[in-house]
Amino acid sequence: MAQHMAQQNAEGSRDLSTLVDASAELQHLVQTIWRLRQPDGCPWDREQTHRSIGKNMIEEAYEALDCIEADDATHLREELGDVLMQVVLHAQIAADAGEFTLADVARDIDAKLIRRHPHVFGDADADNPDEVLKIWDEVK
Repeated sequence: MAQHMAQQNAEGSRDLSTLVDASAELQHLVQTIWRLRQPDGCPWDREQTHRSIGKNMIEEAYEALDCIEADDATHLREELGDVLMQVVLHAQIAADAGEFTLADVARDIDAKLIRRHPHVFGDADADNPDEVLKIWDEVK
């Protein structure tokens, strides 16, 4: 991300006014979830598995969708937090099992987004959404 930002800043033409650095807040959330899963943490959180809370992911996503459809930004903020909590919790469960970490998840999706957007991060051209979808299907 820092590399992409440096490239954009060097160009001087990007409006970075909506770019947010949430690294400290995300790290705090990761630490909170990690703490809940520690031996002296929360008994409920410690015993959760991907399967035991799998349906929660869908439920939280549906609640976020309800807010989107209702144009309810106030509650959408809360529901996106619940979705994010699910992602972090599942990543912590996987880390506890030695499978993967949240850093792995973030790195993988970042690489995927860059690979699937060669019209932004590479040499491909796309002037409209239809051309973007064509590139997306070709790269996928």
